[in-house]
Amino acid sequence: MPRSIATGSARHEPHCLGSWSRASGPHLTSRRQRIFRANDHGGPVTLLLCRITEPRVEAKNGLRSELRARRNAHVLAIDPRVMALMFKRPPSPVAALVPEGAVVGLYVAGPAEAPATAYARYFHEAGHKVALPWFESRAAPMVFREWTSPWGDDLLEPGPWKGIVQPASDAALVVPDVLFVPLVGFSANGGRLGQGGGHYDRWLEANPFARPIGLAWDCQLVDDLPREPHDVPLHAVVTPTRIYGPWEHAA
Repeated sequence: MPRSIATGSARHEPHCLGSWSRASGPHLTSRRQRIFRANDHGGPVTLLLCRITEPRVEAKNGLRSELRARRNAHVLAIDPRVMALMFKRPPSPVAALVPEGAVVGLYVAGPAEAPATAYARYFHEAGHKVALPWFESRAAPMVFREWTSPWGDDLLEPGPWKGIVQPASDAALVVPDVLFVPLVGFSANGGRLGQGGGHYDRWLEANPFARPIGLAWDCQLVDDLPREPHDVPLHAVVTPTRIYGPWEHAA
């Protein structure tokens, strides 16, 4: 059973997907392999390039498609008046995970992602520096720049990712101590399934002191997730009805 704390009045259990090995379908994939084959007359060898299976990669891709569809349908079904009350401020046990004076990293939510702007305002009012991801280009590593006024978008500008804004290039570079992250799916032991770019995993690997906390809808919970060596687990996950964790993971 998931280790969790109820955070709202809803008494339903989240609708979870089962094992990734069942949910993802055939484990065919995208790794190139060379195959050498002689021609029909025993002549010169022909070099063929084909794609070989990578079960974890394909399992993740299958789960992403299913969970995005589930998340989109879930968000469309929420009454806007109810939506306005969700993720307004971090529950007390979550706020307690943020030390005094810590720099707090958040994100500008994409379509159907759990919103994080109200959390940014809460922590800013509490005296914390808040920051957002910043990319010089799509190929550049993710860094964080300070968001000095989370009450409007006037200090934000378009980034390299369509529809996602980020701080201006002259905003101060900072390193978050606590990082609230978006996700496509999560497991009840801290596993996270992201968009697939690996930006957060690489940043967290380079900054192991930072405490990652996921924000998600209840429908994004899965029984388990395919794990790869570069995947960094979450310290906790917050949904509209529950807190999962906190967990302490071995480095």
